[in-house]
Amino acid sequence: LRVAILLSYCSILCNYKAIEMPSHQTYGGSWKFLTFIDLVIQAVFFGICVLTDLSSLLTRGSGNQEQERQLKKLISLRDWMLAVLAFPVGVFVVAVFWIIYAYDREMIYPKLLDNFIPGWLNHGMHTTVLPFILIEMRTSHHQYPSRSSGLTAICTFSVGYILWVCWVHHVTGMWVYPFLEHIGPGARIIFFGSTTILMNFLYLLGEVLNNYIWDTQRSMEEEKEKPKLE
Repeated sequence: LRVAILLSYCSILCNYKAIEMPSHQTYGGSWKFLTFIDLVIQAVFFGICVLTDLSSLLTRGSGNQEQERQLKKLISLRDWMLAVLAFPVGVFVVAVFWIIYAYDREMIYPKLLDNFIPGWLNHGMHTTVLPFILIEMRTSHHQYPSRSSGLTAICTFSVGYILWVCWVHHVTGMWVYPFLEHIGPGARIIFFGSTTILMNFLYLLGEVLNNYIWDTQRSMEEEKEKPKLE
């Protein structure tokens, strides 16, 4: 399943990069769009998942302590990436894109883009990210970092991206997202602050969801074991 998801992200990235859009030729290229950054995050995350599975299969029963130590580091990296980047950024991209799109698509995804990006690719970038990450969370337990370090990491990512967007505007004189052109400086500050708060909320949501899923799973397993113990 992880291999299939990884291959789908590779396909989406390859098809997206193959599109000759004017915005790809300007300063920052594809890297100024959070959607593209998220796709890279998801591809790297599922790549680490696949690598973890392969390493687990190769080291199983070997008794090599060094290999087991390296596997634990890989698992820790996988869990950290899901908690701090893959879940909050992925859910943020899906939620914010479709909310703004439903309100006024010209503000975030002008009709002009339909000439460059087919519908299936749009959904690959902005829809399937959510079910993929929920499937991963449901099928594998992930150890979240301490809340303070996790929130610090997601805040650093959020502020870093906001500064990047502002820098692109400083260099080119144009905002990455069209709706930022139509609001004042005060509204932009409120928007950027709100997005950072939302990212923090989504991090906490992922932590709560992960704990709920696996606490429920443990409770069900314990209930099944009771008759055997009796």
